[in-house]
Amino acid sequence: MSLTDPATADDGVDPLTTGFSASYAGVMAFIAVAHEGSFSRAADRLGIGRSAVSRSVQKLEGQLGVRLFLRTTRSTSLTREGELFHDGCRPGVDRILQALEEMRDLRDGPPRGHLRVSATHGFGRKVIAPLLSAFRAHFPDVTLELQLEERPLDLAADRIDVAFRDGVLEDSEVIAKHLIPMQLLVCAAPDYVVRHGLPTTVGELAAHACISQRQANGRLQPWEFRVEGRPLSVEPASALVFNDADLALQAVLQGQGLAQLPNYQVRAALDAGLAVSCLDQYAADDRGHYLCYLSRRQLPKRIRAFIDFITSEVRALDLDVVTHWESVQQASAPARDVDAGAWQ
Repeated sequence: MSLTDPATADDGVDPLTTGFSASYAGVMAFIAVAHEGSFSRAADRLGIGRSAVSRSVQKLEGQLGVRLFLRTTRSTSLTREGELFHDGCRPGVDRILQALEEMRDLRDGPPRGHLRVSATHGFGRKVIAPLLSAFRAHFPDVTLELQLEERPLDLAADRIDVAFRDGVLEDSEVIAKHLIPMQLLVCAAPDYVVRHGLPTTVGELAAHACISQRQANGRLQPWEFRVEGRPLSVEPASALVFNDADLALQAVLQGQGLAQLPNYQVRAALDAGLAVSCLDQYAADDRGHYLCYLSRRQLPKRIRAFIDFITSEVRALDLDVVTHWESVQQASAPARDVDAGAWQ
């Protein structure tokens, strides 16, 4: 097939030239309505009137001979035929939009546009959110949306530009850039140590009040270690259970027990002497904390700017340094009048 001899359908009709303008406008309007769930919101997104969106979709339905949407006064949803058509044309439309965006990036000046970013709750609150004001100061034409969530992601389907996750996302279309080490530390407050001491082996956790976390799938997060060169997962009896790492950390600082938390979550408390770590010699292998984005021929300027800025700023925080509880004890014990023997 050549560009000067486009393929025709079996009935001799050329689908490329028959009603091209109506088809293109209809497909774009259809995708926008399917995305937004509303003709009005689709019109706002496309920058045209609602009636124009409705006419484009109606012409497309006429060409296809099927109804694509179920419309009521309260909602707009895809029919079964609409779902099939959406699944078929969405990848192609996405590639067209990506190509248009890449051409605008080549032509335009500084980064601009909207960024959708996803992060886990703990990493998003502790690390990413505090850096956003500085990013916006550098790139005022870029708007940002930060979503905190623990669920598995589909970057394309969820329209996420950049995601931060513990470990690599299993997706061949995703580039996962190692950001910082991800090391889990067992921590306690000095007050807890004075009253109960610290475990020196993983088995001694059974004698302590443990603070656990519940995952998005409803299961308790196992505590991860490496003993005698082998990975070991344990689920100690829980005195307290939270589904939020910040709440688990607060309970630790209140002296309510031990918790295993990411190094970025507890680093400030360790540096301030508000918490100490133990069982460092049994720390699990580094899973890595990754910055993830879809593989593209050319990244839009706003995404590249965000990736470069965040990578530089996060690594400058020196979150990969694990503070051993022995050094924390030496620094904090005199100020708190804690007997050194209680730490051993």
